[in-house]
Amino acid sequence: MRVRLQPFDVNGAETHSAHDDEDDMTTMRIGVVAIALSMAAGLVLDAGSTQPPGKDRNLSGTTGSSKRMADGKEWTTSNLNVNTPSSYCYEDAESNCRRYGRLYTWESAQRGCQSLGGGWRLPTDDEWRQLATHYGGLVDDSPDKGKAAFTALVSGGTSGFNAVFAGTRSAAGQYERLETHGIYWTSSVTDQNSAPFYNFGKGGQGVSRHVQGGKQMALSVRCVSP
Repeated sequence: MRVRLQPFDVNGAETHSAHDDEDDMTTMRIGVVAIALSMAAGLVLDAGSTQPPGKDRNLSGTTGSSKRMADGKEWTTSNLNVNTPSSYCYEDAESNCRRYGRLYTWESAQRGCQSLGGGWRLPTDDEWRQLATHYGGLVDDSPDKGKAAFTALVSGGTSGFNAVFAGTRSAAGQYERLETHGIYWTSSVTDQNSAPFYNFGKGGQGVSRHVQGGKQMALSVRCVSP
C-alpha cells in the first residue's frame, strides 16, 4: 500500500490544494462503499444461517447431528461419541471411535445422552420399537423379517438415521462383531442385570429386539428428544 504524506511549508504550516480535496472525496466514497458491502455481506450470512424445518441440525458441543424421524421424535443421526467413564473405542483404537462412535455400558449410555443437555436421553424400548415400526417393523413382527426397516435405517438408507455396524465389547473386555452387527441400548430394564437392546444384523439384513442384554457389556448409543 502506498501512503501519501501531506507536504508542509518551510514555516511548518500544512499546505492544501484542490488535488487534496479530490483525494479526500475519493477516500470518503471508498469508505461508504466498504460499509455498504459489509452490511450486505452480513445480511447474506444471516439469511444463510436460517435452518429450514425438518432438516438435520447440529448438536451444540458435539460433532453429531439430529433429525426428526417418521415416529415424530428427534433422534441423533450418528453414534454417540462422548467420552464418559465405562465407554470404549473398539479395540481401544481412537480411529474406531471417530468412525463408529464409542461403546457404552448401560449406565454410561444414559450419562452420555444426558451430557448433551437440552433434554436428550437414552431412548426406551418402546421408542425403539416405534421407530422400527414406522419403517417396516422388526424381525418378529413384520412379513419381511425386518428387512425394510433395516434398509431404511442403516447408513445410506432413505431415513437418514445411519445406523452402523460398530460391534460390541463384552463385560470381560473382548471386542466382537465389528462390521457385522450394530447393537443399540434402550433405557428400559428387563431385570437388575439386563436391559433390552436392538440389533441391526448385517448377515440377516434385519432389525431385531432382544431383552437379555447384560448391562456391563458395551454397545452403541443413539439419543432421543421429544
